[in-house]
Amino acid sequence: MKNSFRGVPALRALLTGIVWLCLASVAMAHASLTAAEPADGAVVQAAPQRFTLSFSEPVSPLAITLVRPDGQSVSLDSFVLRDRTLEIEPPKTLVPGTYVLSWRVVSEDGHPVAGSAVFSIGAPSSTAPAVTEVDDWPVRIALWFAKVALYAGLFFGIGGVFASFWFFRGSDRGRAWSHLMLGCGLAGTLLSAGLQGLDALGAPLSRFFDGAVWSAGLNTSFGRTVIVMTAAILLAALAVAPRMKRWGHWLACATLLAGAGALALSGHASAAPPQWLTRPSVFLHAATIAIWIGALLPLAVAMRSGGPEAEEALRLFSRFIPYAVAVLVLAGLVLAVIQVEHPAALVETAYGNVLLAKTGLLLVLFALVAVNRWLLTKPVLVGETTAIRRLSRAIVVETVLVLAIFAVAATWRFTPPPRALAIAAAQPASIHIHTDKAMAEVTISPGRTGPVTVSAVIMTTDFGALDAREVAFVFFNPAAGVEPIRRKAFKPGDGTWQVDGLVLPLPGTWTVRLDVLISDYELARLQGELAIRP
Repeated sequence: MKNSFRGVPALRALLTGIVWLCLASVAMAHASLTAAEPADGAVVQAAPQRFTLSFSEPVSPLAITLVRPDGQSVSLDSFVLRDRTLEIEPPKTLVPGTYVLSWRVVSEDGHPVAGSAVFSIGAPSSTAPAVTEVDDWPVRIALWFAKVALYAGLFFGIGGVFASFWFFRGSDRGRAWSHLMLGCGLAGTLLSAGLQGLDALGAPLSRFFDGAVWSAGLNTSFGRTVIVMTAAILLAALAVAPRMKRWGHWLACATLLAGAGALALSGHASAAPPQWLTRPSVFLHAATIAIWIGALLPLAVAMRSGGPEAEEALRLFSRFIPYAVAVLVLAGLVLAVIQVEHPAALVETAYGNVLLAKTGLLLVLFALVAVNRWLLTKPVLVGETTAIRRLSRAIVVETVLVLAIFAVAATWRFTPPPRALAIAAAQPASIHIHTDKAMAEVTISPGRTGPVTVSAVIMTTDFGALDAREVAFVFFNPAAGVEPIRRKAFKPGDGTWQVDGLVLPLPGTWTVRLDVLISDYELARLQGELAIRP
């Protein structure tokens, strides 16, 4: 019986090796727009010599278009990327009117980011040009299915191959299920490359076979995940080949490391700072899930067949798995704390809602695992038929729960984490107000509810500097029943007028008015509306 436990120290050593190996991860991040020139809502006197878009993190441009006042769309293909700023060369001829600068970039975490900035030259057009949007729900649904299939290939397929060598001593128990899951994983991984390209370019599903779409998908950071995961699945298939049985244990280890590493190459969680902590956490989370989940189907098959081999595998699994689950839970908690940041975000954001749903399913799964571990394992090891049947059924239920968790977790692909939302919420809101006496560029930072700083550049109607005697900001929100909030501005010395510590209590559309005292006998009132985020 002593031989039954020889694999436990080896598995502990393997887990320790995974911990140290994954500390070699490198950094990436999530991006949001921090500034645009011309700014959204701005009115400029002359055609700009260049457009600039600045982001919170490095990005790679995918598509940049300019919609003219007449509705004609022009692709802007001449640009330079300088660190986090994208400098774009505009068309040679820009007539007066309103333009829409639309952009689509991919952030370092592999997810596309898109937006538009509306600006006017000379004066706004009577009607702003329309921007056509593609219905991307078919692409998103297909992406979700591909993601679930990828998870199945990694955790059931690669994990199953690992279990067959380390828990079942190279036996082929349950290997048919592992082969099926490897096939699903390979299909999902390959298809996700094209679907990622569709999502990156904002293209419809009908363009799935377009070479440019696949190139776009593979050129994102998710493309590295696709390449490494494909290699891991093929390596897993090689590990179970009869001629490779001698090297099976080590090939199984290699494919587990490659599969877990593939997930750490892209995604919101992997891209979050601090990198020395998040990427290893994703790696460990994925590796320990595969070790645990991959053994479920082979164990179910082995329990039904019976025999000393099944008993040895169950004993080895039950001794080792608490260590894997402990690492899994710890890594998951680290990632959750970093991504969510504040407990309120669990309820207030879609990402938090998904995390709550996943946690609920995990609690049910852990409860079932505890019952199996403490109530059923010993009776099964002594050959009780009833306990064997109950454990087999419990493992099937565990498998269904795991699939449900995969389905829920796959929706994170479409829900930016609260950490990223906080970055976006910190961005300013701005508005250009133009009257026959004066005009102003007003900036509210951050552009959300709570304490804000309001600043304005006051100009004459021909874009010259206007030396006002006094300026006051007035904010009100009639729809919400908020009466005017008036604050007198001061000049900080940089040519602007500013108010600090103004509290905007509610999100929505606010009316802002500037009372500009031009002289003792002349008062200009500039009024406009802008949206304040929650």
